[in-house]
Amino acid sequence: MRERKRAHRSYYWSTLTLAIPIVISQLGHTMVQTADTMIVGHFAGTIPLAAVSLTHSVFMVVLVIGLGISYGLTPLIAQENGKSNYTECAKLLSNSFWVNLLSGILLFCIVYFGSFYAMEHADQDPLVVKEAKPYLLLLGLSIIPLMGFNTFKQFAEGLGFTRQAMQVTIWGNVLNVVIAIILVKGMFGFKPMGISGVGAATLIDRTLMFFVMMIYVLRSRHFKKYLSTFNWLSIQIGRIKNILRIGFPVAMQYVFEIGAFAGASLIAGKIGALEQASHQVAITLAAMTYMMASGIASAATIKVGNSFGNHNFFRLQRFARVSYHLVLAFMIFTALLFALLNQYLPFLISQDTAVIALSAQLLIIAGLFQLFDGTQVVGLGVLRGMGDVNIPTFITFVAYWIVGLPSGYLMGIPMGMGVQGVWYGLTLGLLTSSLLLYVRYRYIVKKL
Repeated sequence: MRERKRAHRSYYWSTLTLAIPIVISQLGHTMVQTADTMIVGHFAGTIPLAAVSLTHSVFMVVLVIGLGISYGLTPLIAQENGKSNYTECAKLLSNSFWVNLLSGILLFCIVYFGSFYAMEHADQDPLVVKEAKPYLLLLGLSIIPLMGFNTFKQFAEGLGFTRQAMQVTIWGNVLNVVIAIILVKGMFGFKPMGISGVGAATLIDRTLMFFVMMIYVLRSRHFKKYLSTFNWLSIQIGRIKNILRIGFPVAMQYVFEIGAFAGASLIAGKIGALEQASHQVAITLAAMTYMMASGIASAATIKVGNSFGNHNFFRLQRFARVSYHLVLAFMIFTALLFALLNQYLPFLISQDTAVIALSAQLLIIAGLFQLFDGTQVVGLGVLRGMGDVNIPTFITFVAYWIVGLPSGYLMGIPMGMGVQGVWYGLTLGLLTSSLLLYVRYRYIVKKL
């Protein structure tokens, strides 16, 4: 009995050991936007804060496409590592690099030509749009080095090396905050750049992170056996298709979810600048906990993918169950924090009393959808590890764009519930996604 309990605890410990660095690293992506929001909220005012909200709502859709495509590498590396196929890991890395580089350039073009147009025609406050444009341009440029960074990050994490990306992300975020404050306020002889300062800081930070992560992976002794046959010019259409076969549906999963939240920001903007700024404060805090849950989901993808690769289906189910347990425990804890500290947490981002009062109300609702948000992202991670991405992509589309966003619009504007009604609709979408993904997981397990 003791041996069984010890073995059972080992699944939790193994998953946590892998997940915690990923959680911190994933949080780093959000912390860049969070730091930008906090700096602008404290040093620039309500209109620039609304501009940050508008920019993030537009840019996040583009960003998550890139992140989703790069995440296509992780389950493939985990599965091939489970088969001890080291040569294939090297070939997947080189193909993934070129996929991500070209994707980054394409996504910048989408930002430059598409997002600018969408921002001008989304019925937003003209002053907010004017503030947002230069910031969005710099963020768009930063996605190219970010895609390069993610190539080597996802490769290392797929092999179970998660601490290095965490360390690079932590130092990158510290650098981002320091540079942003200097450029926004105009310290040390620099001319005050306002909202553009945080965009320039993000571009510099992500470029340095890319080079540091690349040098680490290519020179570390941990990856010698995987990269002994590595060749930058080893490009095969078949492997590119395999990466995109997982990466593109994953990107669409993120697009459908983040796009729904972006749509919610635009609906909030239709209600008013105060509601849009309050939405940004609350969603920024909620996004931090989501990225932590996403880290647990990434650990689930790696563990499940490795088990799937060597056909150990008992171990696969154990890791899936453990991941659900961990994310539920974590999200219950954060939901309690949001409920108990809802009057105080908004002060981290804004000093506007009206914004803080409305944000506090939204955080109560956020405490409710934490549970559904965590379980749905883990469901996606588990299914991704088994290579099941197409049906989950359809599920996310239905949950957010057929259920969540329309109901949020209906409750928010025609029914007169304001931005709170928008958030109730988002909660309903997350609940739908969570339930359907768990049903899909049980179906796949029974087939195995």
